[in-house]
Amino acid sequence: MKDPILLNIPTQLETERLMLRAPNRTGDGSIVNQAIRDSFNELKAWLPFAQKLPSVEETEINLRKAHINFLKRTSFRFLIFHRETNDFIGTASLQGIDWDIPKCEIGYWINTKFSGSGYMTEAVKALTEFGLNQIIFKRIEIRCESTNLKSRAIPEKLGFELEGILRNDDLSADGSRLTDTCFYSVIS
Repeated sequence: MKDPILLNIPTQLETERLMLRAPNRTGDGSIVNQAIRDSFNELKAWLPFAQKLPSVEETEINLRKAHINFLKRTSFRFLIFHRETNDFIGTASLQGIDWDIPKCEIGYWINTKFSGSGYMTEAVKALTEFGLNQIIFKRIEIRCESTNLKSRAIPEKLGFELEGILRNDDLSADGSRLTDTCFYSVIS
């Protein structure tokens, strides 16, 4: 495989209802930060980054670093917006990339007020197809805590195979207990 830095990766993808774009605009931090605040109680249960509310500046810094990683081809984070209303819905990323295989993992979170409408399933489907068909990943994984049924529903709806559940594999988001991790994958 050629050097990944030479890959032509679009900074925007579109689905029927959504527009996914790289976090490459100044001011994205305030939009994403508001969604974190609006969804804090739900995110806190599952995500280590959501154990304390970040400042707008911290979120902006995080997104600028994500954009740098996008350019370096080490991960591809996309901000998800509704195509008609331009409402910010959440984020989805191709991350944990191993170019030698090549493979990656998809990570995601959603603004709670948009949960239950199939938006994240639509976004993850688009990233999966993009990863398999355009980047030509040979394996895409989704990992989530076994008790996170909403997160588990996404790979199950999209036909990912549950390869196994690793017991006592990780710490809970707050670090207080051991958790089991579900490993889903799709291969090409």
